[in-house]
Amino acid sequence: MKERIQKILANAGVDSRRNIEEMVRQGRISVNGKTMIDLPIMVDPEKDRIEIDDQPLRLRPQKSDKRYYILMNKPKGVYCTNVAQGEQRLAIDLLPPDFRTRVYPVGRLDAESKGLLLLTNDGDLTNRLTHPKYGVSKTYRAFVDGYVKPETVQSLSKGIWLADRRSGQGFKTAHSQIRLVKRSRDKSLLEITLREGRNRQVRRMLAQLGHKVRELTRIRFGPLTLDGLNPGQSRLLLPKELASLRRAANPPASPDSPASDRPVNRPVKRQKET
Repeated sequence: MKERIQKILANAGVDSRRNIEEMVRQGRISVNGKTMIDLPIMVDPEKDRIEIDDQPLRLRPQKSDKRYYILMNKPKGVYCTNVAQGEQRLAIDLLPPDFRTRVYPVGRLDAESKGLLLLTNDGDLTNRLTHPKYGVSKTYRAFVDGYVKPETVQSLSKGIWLADRRSGQGFKTAHSQIRLVKRSRDKSLLEITLREGRNRQVRRMLAQLGHKVRELTRIRFGPLTLDGLNPGQSRLLLPKELASLRRAANPPASPDSPASDRPVNRPVKRQKET
């Protein structure tokens, strides 16, 4: 039975649906020897031969239908993909050696960014957490070059125009929350909360206004925070955290200060990852 390729590969634990779509557009996926660059792509996993970066993909079903939800503090230099290009160090490489279930990152942090990363094998929740229409908030702390002026903060809050690298057309970023933590003549520290997640959006927004990002850390994803996790560490979500995350992915009618976006207070005690 034929299904959309992003659904089949996501269910097999290759990557998230949105990241697989990006891999298709980059020409990294072939079906029966033909490189595919346009969606939709319908495939039958029992009959069709799928390759990623010229490497055959064996679609082995998961041994268990159990869903896993892992919170990680991603260090710099680590890539948020399950299909490495060259000698890349992947986020899944940081999981305990005895963790056998295939999970993938929810959204992406570029390799030079660090901080909160969620990994799971729950495709439906991943789609809700990453799709802009659900508006799940993500907060970043950015150290930037230069003295950030009040008018710059106002421009960032209202949204600015950027180029869409796929279509070549411009788009305006959605309204965001900006907090100026501190600043000096040569550098500033900002906290930026977005409800959309385009490629390298924070870096591009600030560069557009003349401020190069020197360090970028995601400190919050919906109700989740990094409390108690050092760089490179990970743990399973607590049941109350998962419940709160699901509420964040199913927002109430009014998006103003939803309860699901409040941080979850929890002890720092580390849990076993598996």
